[in-house]
Amino acid sequence: MKIALISPKGPLYRHRGGIFRKSLRYQPLTLTTLAALVPPELGAELALYDEGIQDVPEDLDADVVGMTVITGTARRAYELAAHYRARGKHVVLGGPHVTLVPEEAAQHADAVVVGYAEDAWPELLRDFARGAMKSEYRQAPDFSLQRDMPFARRELFDKKHFLTQAVFEATRSCGHDCEFCVAPTAWGSRQFQKPVAWVVDDIRRVGEKRILFIDLNLVADHAYARELFTALIPLKVRWFGLSTVLIAHDRELMELMARSGCRGLLLGLETMTPYPGKRFNASVDYRALIADLHRLGIAIQGCFVFGLDHDTRDVFATTAQFAIDAGIDLPRFAIVTPFPGTPLHQRLAQQNRILTRNWELYDGQHVVFQPLNMSVQELAAGHERAWKDVYRYSAIARRLLKARTFEPLGVAANLGYRFYAHHLHQFYTCDWPGSRAGVFAGRIGGVPPSARAETAPVRPAGRRHYNL
Repeated sequence: MKIALISPKGPLYRHRGGIFRKSLRYQPLTLTTLAALVPPELGAELALYDEGIQDVPEDLDADVVGMTVITGTARRAYELAAHYRARGKHVVLGGPHVTLVPEEAAQHADAVVVGYAEDAWPELLRDFARGAMKSEYRQAPDFSLQRDMPFARRELFDKKHFLTQAVFEATRSCGHDCEFCVAPTAWGSRQFQKPVAWVVDDIRRVGEKRILFIDLNLVADHAYARELFTALIPLKVRWFGLSTVLIAHDRELMELMARSGCRGLLLGLETMTPYPGKRFNASVDYRALIADLHRLGIAIQGCFVFGLDHDTRDVFATTAQFAIDAGIDLPRFAIVTPFPGTPLHQRLAQQNRILTRNWELYDGQHVVFQPLNMSVQELAAGHERAWKDVYRYSAIARRLLKARTFEPLGVAANLGYRFYAHHLHQFYTCDWPGSRAGVFAGRIGGVPPSARAETAPVRPAGRRHYNL
């Protein structure tokens, strides 16, 4: 059996990694994990293709073509699926978008995998080998990661294409029910955890001292987080990951996180005003949290979204100024995106505010809905202005001097983001009826903050989880 695994990309990221060069990409875990899950008794030949770094052959020598799909790449995935099915290949689609809208995806594939793939993907391949592949495979209600699993086959990608291969995952999903996030819609409001000993073994196998966790929320379960952080201390690694702002309420855990080697956290700050769609953020003093993390030597990538219903035209300047005054090491902005199936999408659809269902635009970079207190053009232009404001040379210097956690990589990332801020108009424009000006927004190297479960040396690209 010959299997080809593909990570499709939208037009901006295809072959060139977006605005930035390929060298700022970290190696994705999705395809290498799927490769590891192929049953060994099948003796399968594997080929992996990430369209962010390479072309996908028109004529694949494969019996099964599997693709992992996020909403922003769905259009490209369906295009590739049609191409390969016309050439007699059996196409399997999975991933967050397929899990959100399986009926749509099923129209473009021979089989779909809904949910996480640890059980469904091997079952599908065994069925295919005996000529009995079904059209749909679903994650079992009692799915768990508390077991021995094969380690990702990172060696199947050439590491020269990536900033690092040292990318790890201890948990999946988050446990919260934020309105705009795909995680609770796709996988429910619970977190899945891998055995800490397994995670430590994976880190030891790779052998790197600077590592990246792509978990959506490493501190969702404080007991698990304590066990993990304690186990990391002897490894003497420097790690970067994601957390909610609720870490502010557990000073002891925050200090343990620092002792375990944490040197950078992505925080979903989202908005400066209380937002009903992410209620728990209102319990935290952002300035105090940022100062506490900086005192512990932890740099911060603070992510904000624009276009929430309470946002008015002054939100861009106010948010940018806060990022500068608070000394956020790497501020990031995105336009809130109503991904299909989420409560946000349902609410905006009921209010007749969805402007397009062209999934290629659902990437945190485009305005795909009608904002409540501003025009589409004002949201797009204000978003670009915020990027430029925080990445002025004077603003970079002021932020980094206040943070005092920076190092050469952080300085380089700031300069890269400055380049990004000044090229939004070049890369992120698109027109549709009713919009005389292009609409645009921003993300870097992967996944927007509002896509949490959908992924530069800063923001892990999510959002991709391994449900094929």
